[in-house]
Amino acid sequence: MSTLPVYRWRLAPEGYATRRQLRALGLRPGGQDVAAQLERPRRRRGPLVAYLYRIDQARPVRPMTPARRAALAKAMLARRTCPVCRRDGGYCIPRSLGMCVTCHDNPRSSALAA
Repeated sequence: MSTLPVYRWRLAPEGYATRRQLRALGLRPGGQDVAAQLERPRRRRGPLVAYLYRIDQARPVRPMTPARRAALAKAMLARRTCPVCRRDGGYCIPRSLGMCVTCHDNPRSSALAA
């Protein structure tokens, strides 16, 4: 069993990147295993951990196809549609409420819509 090299915050060598850094470069891990670990110490809790991937083994991001774009648009519409009044709220409906803020704040008007 091999252990991962651990680097302190901001002291990782060149050639390693986090997932977000890879995405900013237009890359993805591409199935490679985590190559190293970055730790940021905290006072009263355990350290924050970020996993690093090798940039030279990363692959380009797959392009967005029309079918993927349509599926993503449909999923986002479902997240924005209130199940009570069936209107597009223009924002993602909070899962904690289960309905749009208007229906939550006015329970009488949402009962009339149902």
